[in-house]
Amino acid sequence: MNDKVRAKKHLGQHFLTDENIAKKIADTLKLSGYKHVLEIGPGMGVLTKYLLEKPVETHVIEIDPESVEYLNAHFLALSGRIHSKDFLKYDVRQLFGDQPFAITGNFPYNISSQIVFKTIEMRDQVPEFTGMFQKEVAERICEGPGNKTYGILSVLTQAFYKAEYLFTVSEKVFDPPPKVKSGVLRLTRKEDHQLRCNEKMFFRVVKTAFQQRRKTLRNSLKTFNLSDSLKEDAIFGQRPEQLSVEAFVSLTQKIENDTV
Repeated sequence: MNDKVRAKKHLGQHFLTDENIAKKIADTLKLSGYKHVLEIGPGMGVLTKYLLEKPVETHVIEIDPESVEYLNAHFLALSGRIHSKDFLKYDVRQLFGDQPFAITGNFPYNISSQIVFKTIEMRDQVPEFTGMFQKEVAERICEGPGNKTYGILSVLTQAFYKAEYLFTVSEKVFDPPPKVKSGVLRLTRKEDHQLRCNEKMFFRVVKTAFQQRRKTLRNSLKTFNLSDSLKEDAIFGQRPEQLSVEAFVSLTQKIENDTV
């Protein structure tokens, strides 16, 4: 058994080596409203050891067989809770049923946005989400309207969660070091996380609008075949990055009620 897991580029692995930062990430969890935590991509367990100190049951999910072997050998306290699976393809209800759970991790940069989108799909069970991303992605998730980095990921996440950018992490505390800085964020599910509009329509409106973000909504949403009277509404003269989450909800309601 090797004392160290070899980082694999195709899995986007950069192992955190700073114990203080690992503990700081574990401490970002508020631990309220759930009894289970799922860590995605634990690697060699630098964050895992601090999660195991928390008053919750920690599970880890890891796609790398070498990491799974390492964790089984070094973390006997996790016996039966190390899952050799691909998080993006795995039905987490097999672990927790309908019980709530938090998600955390030092996420592989190449799938971090997909992890957030899957969390949004599972939001009824995930009251809290924390973790480390590429700095620019973490900032984008937490960004507000009126900024160039504000986009699909920002709106869809903030529709259901309060997003907080917590702190920046240097590239020097990883092995191997990435070429970019990292950022840690926390998502806390809103008390009322039900949209006041058709959810599928909301997702479609947001994604369509930002696909042509430099155009006004009057032009970017042409595929919706809107009535001439609706297109005269002042909101359609704006660009998508100018709209708050609430404005997108209002826009979706207007489109739903439109008769061509």
